[in-house]
Amino acid sequence: MFPTTLGDSDLNHILPVFNIELICQIKHFIVEDLRTARRFLKKCNRDIDIDSLQFFELNKHTSKDDIINFLNPLKRGNDVGLISEAGCPAIADPGADVVSLAQEADIQVIPLVGPSSILLAMMASGFNGQSFAFNGYLPIDLKEKKDLLKKMEHRIFNEKQTQIFIETPYRNMKTISEIIQLGSPALKLCIAADITLSSEYIKTRYLKSWTGKLPDLNKRPAIIILYQ
Repeated sequence: MFPTTLGDSDLNHILPVFNIELICQIKHFIVEDLRTARRFLKKCNRDIDIDSLQFFELNKHTSKDDIINFLNPLKRGNDVGLISEAGCPAIADPGADVVSLAQEADIQVIPLVGPSSILLAMMASGFNGQSFAFNGYLPIDLKEKKDLLKKMEHRIFNEKQTQIFIETPYRNMKTISEIIQLGSPALKLCIAADITLSSEYIKTRYLKSWTGKLPDLNKRPAIIILYQ
């Protein structure tokens, strides 16, 4: 399982040399996006022969029958690399489906070291790292969003559990503005955008202190975290 960079950053600053050496030995890859995977492999090794490699595309449209076939090279004794679109495979990523099947088939699964935007954001937030929950995307509907935020607040105040979620980059500003409007003044909000990039931004403030101080997050990948 090969983590990838979280954006256009220097591989030497993000990934261990071992990962890059190992990836050059593999001929079969399960990838979320073929074009992104090809670009990443070329970045790892400019001399790599892309046309000699076999790729299986795994995304939300891939059927379980197709995923089962992705394991065929493994059953023939070949190594297969799982590459995420960004960050760590199988974490908020469709790669979890193929890993589950590999475990059921008693195939060895090896996770390699690399960046996880979720964990990096948690590390820099100052929030409780003993108990936290990743909630994925918030609902688009305002009422549903409000109801979920109330549930998150309950877990924060009663269980001391940090709440983490993400948003589609073009909805960042709208969603965060709604959270500031709807949330309790006792909450703190951490915004972590462009993690590991030169434009990295990570800041924690009380919810209402963000009013009028939001950075431009339009089209920037961000992790949003709430705690008390």
